[in-house]
Amino acid sequence: MIGQIRGLLLDKRPPWLMVEAAGVGYEVEAPMTVFYGLPEPGTEVVLHTHLVVREDAQLLYGFADRFERELFRALIRISGVGPKLALSILSGMESDRLVLAIRQQDSAALVKIPGIGKKTAERLVIEMSDRLDKLDGAPTDMPGNPASTLAPAEQPIQDAVAALEALGYKARDAADAVRRVATDESASSEALIRAALKALAR
Repeated sequence: MIGQIRGLLLDKRPPWLMVEAAGVGYEVEAPMTVFYGLPEPGTEVVLHTHLVVREDAQLLYGFADRFERELFRALIRISGVGPKLALSILSGMESDRLVLAIRQQDSAALVKIPGIGKKTAERLVIEMSDRLDKLDGAPTDMPGNPASTLAPAEQPIQDAVAALEALGYKARDAADAVRRVATDESASSEALIRAALKALAR
C-alpha cells in the first residue's frame, strides 16, 4: 500500500495531478479540495494516498491530510459508493462541512452534490454517523469533536444527541428528536433530553 507521497509537483489538470518521487512520476487522482490548495508546478508537495488495485488498473488517490483520506476510505465502504463517487462527494463539500452535514442528519445538503440522490444521501448520513468517531486523524476543531468550539446554542444539542445515543437510540432518531424540541436557544442539555425522550415515546 502506498500511504504517502512526497515529491515534486509536475502537473495539475483536475482531477489528475503528477508527482515525481525518487525519479518516478505518479499519476494521482484527487478531489477538487486538494487542487484548491496546491502550489504551482515545480514545488514539493506531500499527499496522503490510497491505492486501489483492479484487474485492469492500479489507481492512486491523493488527499490533503490524513483525515480526508480516512473519510474517503469510509465512504467507499458504503454500498453503492465507489471511488469516483467518493471523490465527487469530497470535491463538492469540504471535510468539515461534510462532517457537520452528517452529524446534523442534513441529507438535503448532500443531495446538492452531483451524483448524490435522496436515497444515497440518506444512506450516507445513517452509515457515516456511526463511523465518524472512529476515523483517524480528525482535526481537533472538526465540528462535533469533543475539543471543537461550538456555538452556544449548538453545544446542548450535541450533548443531548450524544446522551440519547448512549441510551440506545439510533443516531438519526436521536438527532431528529432533539432538533424537533430545540426551539429555545437557552435550553439546557438536560431539558432537551427530557423533551426529546417525551417526543420519542409518543
